[in-house]
Formats: sequence, structure tokens, C-alpha cells
Amino acid sequence: MAESETKSKLPVQVSKPTPYTFDLGLLCASDPNPLQLSSKERLEEELAATARDGAQALLNQLLSTCPIASTPAGVLLSLPGISTPLPREKPLPPPKALTTWQKFAAKKGIKSKTKEERKKMVFDEASGEWVPKWGYKGANKAGESDWIVEVDPKKEAERKEGTERQGDGRRERKEKVRRNERAMRANERKGRKNGQR
Repeated sequence: MAESETKSKLPVQVSKPTPYTFDLGLLCASDPNPLQLSSKERLEEELAATARDGAQALLNQLLSTCPIASTPAGVLLSLPGISTPLPREKPLPPPKALTTWQKFAAKKGIKSKTKEERKKMVFDEASGEWVPKWGYKGANKAGESDWIVEVDPKKEAERKEGTERQGDGRRERKEKVRRNERAMRANERKGRKNGQR
């Protein structure tokens, strides 16, 4: 009985010629020392003893370096981050091809609008109120309903016969919309020709 008790009590400290390297995030202990097996008959015992030494060294490292906290759920040991770089299961995906718009925007230097630029309401300094950018009573119609305006002599000389200054802002706005629609239809035709939807 006394012999079995002394055999079961193995040393807690594990000493090796070359120390273990640990990755506590993966609960991994690497033993760089070569296996020294004495005979085939004792193979299983010696492998079990080597594995036990590795597990004991890992436990010693965990208990000496990781923070331990006592909680109502029990005692928790916080592991550090993983330090061993693991290979990917699959190769890196190829870079996505740029869309037609992204190519055009990069060529022309067009950048995405900021959150502030995307807002629908703008502050009108004259009235001291928030007004929509477009549409009914929109900021884009500012100056269209002014009853008195300064006249530019050059523009008046170039004015088409039968048109008045009063409707210039509305005409420009409508022409801009029509130009945009024409460009959109041309882009759709070009996309269909290139096989895009």
C-alpha cells in the first residue's frame, strides 16, 4: 500500500535540458527535447511519462502567469491571446474587380459623400429655419421667387428672344434634370452593350 502511494506522487516541478515553449492561448506546450526511449517493452510507459511531464509543465505555467479570479460560478483563469500563427485553411480570396462606377469615380477623383453631406435638411441663414435641400420649399429653389434681382448685362445680351430673367433658375434646374436623365439612359445602353445588367 505504501509503495503504490509513493509511486503515484510524482514531482510537480519538471526539469528538461531545453525548456518548453508555451502558447497559453492555445493551451499548448512544445517540447524540443528528443524522445529517449529505452526499450520497446516500456514504450507506452515512457510515452505516458513524457506526456505527463508536458501537461504538468503547462499547468505550472498557467498557474504562475495567468490571472486567477474567484466568481460565483467558480474559479476562473484568464488565458492570454494566441501567439502561434496558424496557417489558413483556404487560400486568400482574389481581390474583387472594380465596378464600372468605381473605375469612373477613381479616374475622375469622385469621393463618397460624408454623413453630413447626405443629410436631407440644411439650415437657411436668411429664415433661421431648417429647410429640405430639394423638393417643395427646397434650398435649391433659392432666388427663384425674388421679385427684384441684379441684371448681368452680358447675360442679358446673350438671352434668347422670348425668355425672361424670372424663370432662369427654374429653367436651369429643369435642364440639369433632363441632362442627368439623358446621361443615365446612355449609361444603361452602354451597360447593356457590354453585357452588364
